[in-house]
Amino acid sequence: MTTTQAHPATGVWDEPEGATPRGTVILLPGRGETAGSYGRLGRRLSADGYRVRYVPVALDDFAGTRAAVEKVLADESLPAPRILLGSDSGATLAARLVSDIPVEGAVLAAIALPSPAPRSSSTDAVGTEWADEVDARTACPVHRATISADGEFTRGAIALPVPWQTVAIGAHDRPTLALHGTDDRITPLAAAIDAYTQAPRTDLRLVRGGRHDVLNDVAHRSVAATIVLFLESLRLGAEVPPIVTPKL
Repeated sequence: MTTTQAHPATGVWDEPEGATPRGTVILLPGRGETAGSYGRLGRRLSADGYRVRYVPVALDDFAGTRAAVEKVLADESLPAPRILLGSDSGATLAARLVSDIPVEGAVLAAIALPSPAPRSSSTDAVGTEWADEVDARTACPVHRATISADGEFTRGAIALPVPWQTVAIGAHDRPTLALHGTDDRITPLAAAIDAYTQAPRTDLRLVRGGRHDVLNDVAHRSVAATIVLFLESLRLGAEVPPIVTPKL
């Protein structure tokens, strides 16, 4: 039997002891982040029965990162539905991969976009001091403390250019949930909406007041619940009516 445990060093979170696993989430982090950045989210999704597997994203090694994702997917013990959950550059990578690998869908959070205009670059939007980066990333005091204390977290990496073009986001028709904070200064909302709406089966949800680390920001509970609802919809299938509906 499996017990829910947080493994921030390895990024493995499993369902509670005796519970039936309900699906698999392959977690792709953003620039600078580590598995330790996602302990809270990993524990929450696993508590609902979803196995979470963290895969590091190397900006300079697309082929290697893809191979690491495919290695996880080759594990036949991991249950379906299987989805990619990416934040920042991890979301950009998920948008690139979702059409080409055996997953049922994707969650794209605060997608990172190539930005040729200097005014909208991450460096100008955030500043070079750690306090500026933290402020742009999150207003959640717990997450601020977590990433500030993480010796493996790469400070300043949020300004690194994202090498993958996002035009491929419109090339797939897999169910996709997009999450974006309305106060995101790193990927401004207007630019993000343009990217998300390219995909024909994307459900875009805006997080009011949310900053860039929208998976770990103040509204992290509501964001996690929204992800679970998306996962449950994939389990049921598109032909099954929603479980929770507005009053008729």
